[in-house]
Amino acid sequence: MLARYFNLFLDDPALAIFLFAVTCASLVVAVTFHEFSHSLVATRLGDETSHRLGRLTLNPLSHFEWLGALMLLLVGFGWGKPVPVDAGRLRVGARVGMATVALAGPFANVVIAALVFQVSRIATLTLPGGLGAPVVGDPILSTVISEVVRWNLLLAAFNLLPIAPLDGFRVALGVLPRAAANQFARLEPFGIFILLGVVFIGGWIQGPSVLQRIVEPIMKALGFIALGGQAAW
Repeated sequence: MLARYFNLFLDDPALAIFLFAVTCASLVVAVTFHEFSHSLVATRLGDETSHRLGRLTLNPLSHFEWLGALMLLLVGFGWGKPVPVDAGRLRVGARVGMATVALAGPFANVVIAALVFQVSRIATLTLPGGLGAPVVGDPILSTVISEVVRWNLLLAAFNLLPIAPLDGFRVALGVLPRAAANQFARLEPFGIFILLGVVFIGGWIQGPSVLQRIVEPIMKALGFIALGGQAAW
């Protein structure tokens, strides 16, 4: 992702700095609400571990983790600092509780995307015909709204992948039959290596990477839901 801004900087430094700032701000919003929602749902379900550790907050500094943030800047996919959860304290049970807490993050991102999009419609702002396409209407506000929507949907889609340490892994453990979930759980120690392999090895393939081919359909489906059937892809 940084390469995109570097190349643009050579042609139009002001535009590159503006777009990079908008991207960073969008990521801060997306990651902060994502992790805050994990903590909020865990707390509501009976586990106050994250609350005691200061994670039930909208302070972005409490939610960023260096590797996830670096991945976001380098390849456009990443995660925030994991929210600590004591599964044994969740009132609905460990499996269902952990799946619910995990799903809260991506769900929050979809809600943020939907709210921002609806606000833009109420304000009669026009989103680009495709995210990243030429802007119609107020160029600054339209770009900001477009980027906030896009990054929230992207973070949600990426985190729904059933690979540890992403949220989709916990969701999968919660919905799979117990025997299958126990077998699937054995992959958790290798999850980060599988994820990094998909990100970087897939990036060597001509055309869209393996990760893009997997994430983009999920992102489009979430966009269709969040934007009320008006996804701009």
